[in-house]
Amino acid sequence: MDFPWLTVIGAVPLAGSAAIAVLPKAAASRAKLVALGVSLVALVLTVVAATQFETSRAGEIQLSQVHSWIGEFGVSYAVGVNGIGLVMIALSAVLVPLCVLAAWNEVDDEKARLFFGLVMVLEAMMIGVFAARDLFLFYVFFEAMLIPVYFLIGTFGGNEQRRRYAAVKFLIYSLAGGLVMLVGVIALYAAGPGGEQGFLIDNLTGLDFSSSAAERLMFVAFFIAFAIKAPMWPVHTWLPDAAAEAPSGVAVLLVGVLDKVGTFGMLTLCLPLFPQASRWAAPVVLALAVTSVLYGALLAIGQTDLKRLIAYTSISHFGFIVLGIFAMTSTGQSGSTLYMVNHGFSTAALFLVAGFLINRRGSADIDEYGGLQRSTPVLAAGFLLAGLSSLALPGMSSFVSEFMVLTGTFIKYPGAAVVATAGMVLAALYILLTYQRMFTGPKKEFASGWKDASAREVWVVAPLIAVIIFMGIYPKPVLDVINPAVSTTMQQVGVTDPSATVTADTVEGENK
Repeated sequence: MDFPWLTVIGAVPLAGSAAIAVLPKAAASRAKLVALGVSLVALVLTVVAATQFETSRAGEIQLSQVHSWIGEFGVSYAVGVNGIGLVMIALSAVLVPLCVLAAWNEVDDEKARLFFGLVMVLEAMMIGVFAARDLFLFYVFFEAMLIPVYFLIGTFGGNEQRRRYAAVKFLIYSLAGGLVMLVGVIALYAAGPGGEQGFLIDNLTGLDFSSSAAERLMFVAFFIAFAIKAPMWPVHTWLPDAAAEAPSGVAVLLVGVLDKVGTFGMLTLCLPLFPQASRWAAPVVLALAVTSVLYGALLAIGQTDLKRLIAYTSISHFGFIVLGIFAMTSTGQSGSTLYMVNHGFSTAALFLVAGFLINRRGSADIDEYGGLQRSTPVLAAGFLLAGLSSLALPGMSSFVSEFMVLTGTFIKYPGAAVVATAGMVLAALYILLTYQRMFTGPKKEFASGWKDASAREVWVVAPLIAVIIFMGIYPKPVLDVINPAVSTTMQQVGVTDPSATVTADTVEGENK
């Protein structure tokens, strides 16, 4: 029997959460040490598991385990990853220890056990949802993630009234989406082969549906849940409130990883399970994606709250990701998957630097800042580099993925790609204007006594900036893992890339 890597990686944070829960009250301050140690162990295990993953077979499910769980209802404990699942688990494993380190001084010792214990549970759920190969198990993790996030926002956020409102709004939106998906899950099981492994995703892929209408309705049920989670316009409104009120580390996990479950689900569940319906819905989804790109960017420009601004930029970026997925080209889908990773790192860096500044000033109002590059040059540089990646400057990680998304979209839907390109121009506006307002100009009097980034803050942001630059220069290692998985998805959906205008046969004929 192969070593159960994915189960162990998910179980380690759960064990860490249990260890934190039993810490004596007098030793509550050690909760962050336990959380950091456990999250680093999970990261090391992920790296080791990645070495066991065969890149040449990245389109296949590997590191898998299948055991009967509730056999009477066809439910299995089944985990495994292809290249897409692997990079998403790696993203989670990298960001969690950085978020723990970022929250080191933000949480009182009194509440440290609750905060770091919930973060550990959240990490376990995130790994579970990206690894699940049974639809029922995926649904369990999908819904279970809501619980730690709800308490993290509602208990540790900003103003008491606003954080409770944001937590409840997040919960209602997510539960509504999850319940709609549950109807789709049950309907899909009924349409499938049934039996002891009736919920296995592999057994539900390639079904011959009795009617197009039934397939389309099930697709819509799944898509609504994933669109809310992503989030896409017009079901995005929970994100700005949740991101603004959540502690910075939680906002990083919320936008950097949790929201990716939506686009991950579209790519790895909606498309393979409902190929005909996906092709049918593609024009409408592309229109929604382009709207998200422009709407999120325009509202970001008008924001005065720094965390809400970053949240709206994410809505715009998620529009790009969905655009590439439903363009149904290998370049577009590879670009979208890479975008999920790059967006996770660049948004994490933005949120973390923003959090360090907000902790110093006690306000997220952009207009209260100014001239900070004179007193906090390192933090200013971190914000600028993360922002340049967010606006997809060449040499930064997001440029590669955004270019691939737009190229992959253009060869099938040139109109959508051209309109979405305006999002890049708007991104330059909201990032550079924000930098100008906060970091240039006369130095504010209150910032005279500010210290620049501490060693802890540098250790949190520097790895992210290093990854952003490395991925911008050399994205090949990640693309080598992603591309085979995307090719498999393309085959399952029954689509191919458009033929080249000039083929080898054409050239040969002309030479004759």
